[in-house]
Amino acid sequence: MKTILCYGDSNTYGTKPIDIDLLESTFEPTYYRYPKDKRWTGILQKELGSEFEVIEEGLNGRTTVFDDPVEGIHKNGLTYLVPCLESHAPIDLVILMLGTNDLKKRFSLSAFDIAFGVGDLVKTIQASKSGPKGTSPKVLILCPPPLGKLTYFKDLFDDGIEQSKNLAQNYKKVANLYGCSFMDVGEIIKPSDIDGVHYDEEDVSKLGREVAEMVKKIFR
Repeated sequence: MKTILCYGDSNTYGTKPIDIDLLESTFEPTYYRYPKDKRWTGILQKELGSEFEVIEEGLNGRTTVFDDPVEGIHKNGLTYLVPCLESHAPIDLVILMLGTNDLKKRFSLSAFDIAFGVGDLVKTIQASKSGPKGTSPKVLILCPPPLGKLTYFKDLFDDGIEQSKNLAQNYKKVANLYGCSFMDVGEIIKPSDIDGVHYDEEDVSKLGREVAEMVKKIFR
């Protein structure tokens, strides 16, 4: 059995598009989460079958390598990566989909900086020896799609839309630099118009199927 670790943010956690202006009570993330079999990781597991184990490691608000001064330093994707790798080893493939939260105004980051934050995660994975027999796991980088029509999140991601359009070209450079597989998610789906960040159920399913095809190619 091949083990696949999916390391990401709210879109790996399975958060539904949210119109927070319509909420009648305090936002509770677990109320707005797709069921396990409806998340892209769940679709991936179904498509790959019993020869693969898909491990979902999604966290709302997770960044690539940056401490979040508002939501907490535990949102830093680098901080938890090594413990996560060690706890799930041996891992055959790590799928990284991070960077959307790095677009928040509080970080003021360029697409180049965000991409090379992903590069730091890749270097950590490749140095971890958390693959079979102490080797390095393979890595598939998924570049998040550009931000969509922002509603409630407009002020949070102010100026992030333009940088989000430049992520794919920079992520591809990082993938080439570190010898990783690469997929531009923006060529497959786009964020929902409800909040401009999260994905509608139909697109989540499509993403899971497309990632499954890529995984099959990686292990072919």
